Amino acid sequence: MDVGGIIRAITMVLTFTIIARAILSWFPDMQNSSLGRLLYNVTEPILAPFRQVIPTVGSFDISPIVAILVIQIIGGVLASLV
Repeated sequence: MDVGGIIRAITMVLTFTIIARAILSWFPDMQNSSLGRLLYNVTEPILAPFRQVIPTVGSFDISPIVAILVIQIIGGVLASLV
């Protein structure tokens, strides 16, 4: 696997991790599980800066969507450069 493939794989893993955390947020009991804590620990450093800048829309937090878009763009650019 080349460096571009590794970057694409990391991008995909981060994207699915953020999606999993968003889905898990719909189930309050699951947020306190070991999987919920793991997803929180992995994704919070990524989502926190977006959450500081992007306001919620009603009660809907759109920071995961924006984070995924930014991750996809950065990952695509980096993978094409190497």
